[in-house]
Amino acid sequence: MDKVVAFKMKLKPGKKNEYRQRHAEIWPELVGILGESGVYDYSIFLDEETNTLFAVQKVREGGGSQSLGDNPVVRRWWHYMADIMEVNPDESPVSIPLEEMFYLS
Repeated sequence: MDKVVAFKMKLKPGKKNEYRQRHAEIWPELVGILGESGVYDYSIFLDEETNTLFAVQKVREGGGSQSLGDNPVVRRWWHYMADIMEVNPDESPVSIPLEEMFYLS
């Protein structure tokens, strides 16, 4: 069964346009890796008041992007994004899972 995964991340102040530009030019190999991991629908929204990024992924059973930290392309992307986002010591984005409270289909 497919699932929806939501999480939040934090953008550094003043980095909205840079974040948007980098994602407009997302690497094709990263898109491929996400697809191979089961992610087939992925949106990221910004709350400009708090610089909070809100991500929603539709994921095929057993998949997801949250376990791709060993992939060298993913690690390169993390490094590429580290200067504009809050990151962990390994440069992965600080990512906080969100609990689904309501769903209307």
